[in-house]
Amino acid sequence: MGKLIVAVAAVLAVGLTGTAWAQKKDCKDLQAEIDAKIKKNGVDKFTLVVKDANEQADGKVVGTCEGGSKKIVYKKG
Repeated sequence: MGKLIVAVAAVLAVGLTGTAWAQKKDCKDLQAEIDAKIKKNGVDKFTLVVKDANEQADGKVVGTCEGGSKKIVYKKG
């Protein structure tokens, strides 16, 4: 049981560290990475918009950047 708790804690720690690291990325760099992944999946008609974190998003938030102060919003079409 103790090993299971340690394993879960390790997975959570790695996940949280990865999230914090991703949030520190420059918005243009992260937007380019997300754009490439979406295109790789065969989607060609979409938009990605960088908005302030507290702005209303018309679409799906697919990333955060600049320390969480901004978000990247995906919209079909």
